[in-house]
Amino acid sequence: MEIFLILVHVFVCIVLIFVVLLQSGKAADLAGAFGGGGSQTALGSRGAVTVLAKATTICAVLFMLTSLGLALYGSRGSSSVLDSAPVEAPAAEAAPAAPAAAPPDGGTPPVGAPAGDQAAPSGAAPADAVPAQDVPPGQQPAGQTPPGGGR
Repeated sequence: MEIFLILVHVFVCIVLIFVVLLQSGKAADLAGAFGGGGSQTALGSRGAVTVLAKATTICAVLFMLTSLGLALYGSRGSSSVLDSAPVEAPAAEAAPAAPAAAPPDGGTPPVGAPAGDQAAPSGAAPADAVPAQDVPPGQQPAGQTPPGGGR
């Protein structure tokens, strides 16, 4: 059905082009170039309708009907062109860097020292590491000064 409708549409297009090109334009004489209407005035009689004028009307109506038919037939296949377009996955965002672990004494690490778990090689404890002690809240472990200098 679609192929038949396309063939009729193409044939009507070609015939419509030839019919329009074969007609002489309104006021095609020399007087029309200077604004003279001659016998074809706006409110006057148009004269006899020619075979080419009737063929133009018929071809124009057929062209509009086949265009409408093709549009309706084409809209039944899919709902949108965007539905068949490939969708790109959003780029994976880099995970935020983990905050550096504070040194065991609560101070700031020296400039240029590796932060956090990068300070010691894997499986080896740092030489000056203090073992973890269970300390009640509000008290400092032995040998450490409280933050702020102990004032």
